[in-house]
Amino acid sequence: MPSYEDWKKTLHFYYFIKFTLNVYSMLFSFLGLCVLCIGLYAEVERQKNRTLEGVFLAPAVVLILLGLVMFTVSVVGMVGSLRDNKTLLHMFLCVLCVLLALQALALIIALLFEKTTSELFQKNIREGIKHYYDDLDFKNILDYVQEKFSCCGGDDYKDWEVNQYHFCNGSGPLACGVPYTCCIHNKEVGEVVNTLCGYKTLTKERVDLDDVIHVRGCIHAVNLWMGDNIGATIGICCAVGLPQLLGIMLSCIFWNLLVEMSVSSDMVDFKILKKAGFKYSELDLSGAGCCMCLPREGGYLPIPVTEPEQDIQDSEPLDLEQAQSKLSLTQFEQPGQDPDMGMDVVDNRL
Repeated sequence: MPSYEDWKKTLHFYYFIKFTLNVYSMLFSFLGLCVLCIGLYAEVERQKNRTLEGVFLAPAVVLILLGLVMFTVSVVGMVGSLRDNKTLLHMFLCVLCVLLALQALALIIALLFEKTTSELFQKNIREGIKHYYDDLDFKNILDYVQEKFSCCGGDDYKDWEVNQYHFCNGSGPLACGVPYTCCIHNKEVGEVVNTLCGYKTLTKERVDLDDVIHVRGCIHAVNLWMGDNIGATIGICCAVGLPQLLGIMLSCIFWNLLVEMSVSSDMVDFKILKKAGFKYSELDLSGAGCCMCLPREGGYLPIPVTEPEQDIQDSEPLDLEQAQSKLSLTQFEQPGQDPDMGMDVVDNRL
């Protein structure tokens, strides 16, 4: 069985990494496009009765930003892997690393400063409760969380006092009460839901409401659920982080592979050939595929065969005394010259 280093040099490894990264980027680009379309649709519907300002209170804006980032980054990776573009691949790799690092940093900060994080969520939830009936997106999300985790409000059920329809100075049927999603339902099949089950519950103490509504806040309920379901919590973290880590690994391997290929002798820079007058129409691109990006054994351009340069032997260092003696002897032995004259000439030259 060939080793990894030998297999990495084969064309099969190149195809495997190239198209795995391409399929990975394509899937996430489609997913990002779907999220973006859902966010745009939700934002159009929200604009019809827009009363809230702020990203946290507008889930549609969050979906738009998330879908836009996913689609843009995935397209960069898809084009880079398809065209063997090292610049785009390096950009794709860096963006994924930054995004994963930011998510890990946010998780660590949330764990280290749990109290501050809870206060931040409580503040934003109370702000959303103020406009509970004005924003259907936030209303649907909070209703789902209150029913799923058997909770009420952010910190506790008293948070509903900030809503203009639920504070105790009001005169409506919802005054001094909580929404029906806070109620403890013992619903039987075919029974109609009592939407006023939380009537006048804000005037009562917690011990008097054990069988009527859920008094625990949703922030604490979610924290308890995550603590009691460690496996599910780890699974959610892995579902978010592992796909990004896989993209980082694939792009890193493919980028290093392209770098190694670019410095080998079988890679030719077409830009240099173009400056030299080589025309693109002269290339035989049979086997490159519809994308004009598939490699071929032997390449698409002829590689000039160059003769190995002859080794230049280091010459021996010149000895000045030997050179002078040889020069003196030559001058002395020339016919037709007087020996004394020859010595004078040598002496003058020296």
